[in-house]
Amino acid sequence: MTDLANSVRGEGALRVGGETLVLRPSFAALVAAESELGSLFALVERAADGKLGIGEMVGLFWHCLRECPEGVTRERLGEAVVEAGLAAVTPVLRVLLRQILAGK
Repeated sequence: MTDLANSVRGEGALRVGGETLVLRPSFAALVAAESELGSLFALVERAADGKLGIGEMVGLFWHCLRECPEGVTRERLGEAVVEAGLAAVTPVLRVLLRQILAGK
């Protein structure tokens, strides 16, 4: 994936196995995430309280993938988040959460 994330659209970028994955919180992506993770408002509140689980974060990231390159699985995405560390992925999470709250 060669396109960079467009922060104006609420997109974030995450590196996984040498690929840049663009995360876009589209309506369809957020509905899918909410179906799995529960209320997005509750998710945002847990994040604000420092109580968002890594599985929830990876779940949100997974559903917000603009495109998924061949060979990238949800498990690999989770491993990449752990490899990068929370400090590296928090800015991506912040972009997505801001988009969820503010919209376009």
